[in-house]
Amino acid sequence: MDLNERIARFEALVEQDPENDMAYFSLGGAYNQNSQFDKAAAAYIRCTELNPSMSKAYQLAGAALMAAQDVERAKAVLTEGYKVAAGRGDLMPQKGIAELLEKLGVPVPEAGKAAAPAPTDGFICRKTGRPGHRMVRPPYNTPLGKWIQDHIAQETFYDGWLPTGTKIINELRLDLTRDPDAAIYDHAMRAYLGIDTKTYQQVTGREPKPVDPQSRDMIERMFGNPDEIAQYKGGLREMVERGK
Repeated sequence: MDLNERIARFEALVEQDPENDMAYFSLGGAYNQNSQFDKAAAAYIRCTELNPSMSKAYQLAGAALMAAQDVERAKAVLTEGYKVAAGRGDLMPQKGIAELLEKLGVPVPEAGKAAAPAPTDGFICRKTGRPGHRMVRPPYNTPLGKWIQDHIAQETFYDGWLPTGTKIINELRLDLTRDPDAAIYDHAMRAYLGIDTKTYQQVTGREPKPVDPQSRDMIERMFGNPDEIAQYKGGLREMVERGK
């Protein structure tokens, strides 16, 4: 399905279900890929109105407004988004929003500037920015597994990612023996742990396996507010398939 067809599908979805913040998030992503930045910003902002805790949507809305040359609105949206991200402890969106504010020459709000708590054993989790325990052994016998051991607290991985990953497998009905489904799961793990493409390339020496755009959009939506994953109760697969 081409990009215009994806946009049409998501437009139909938000018309049918105007209270669906996930649909607006996905619509914003499709508009953004089509360089329709005004519409992308409007969709992301509607997402934040429906779900004020969706810090990633603030970040993407601000970036779209910047691309649309609507600088004053971008400043306002990003400032509010920074406060939301800081209040929730969403470190990746918080960092991304701070970088956009700096590009605009806007002071980063005081919220979230408190120093990170002192570590108990010297290990700070890269995802959470908080003290934790280093894993005794890598979770996978691969270069990426070693990177995870060196940078991600065992609490984050075992108490955070593994239950979340199980929910994703169940919600998207993934069969990890299939390469496309395994690629979706791996993409979700990297998104959850904050392993960007550049880091993955440096660690593994290869590109990540490609993931279909609908599943990628859905994962980005979920990790903007991961506490919501459980509420969908098996409905995510249907939403992905509507976009195909």
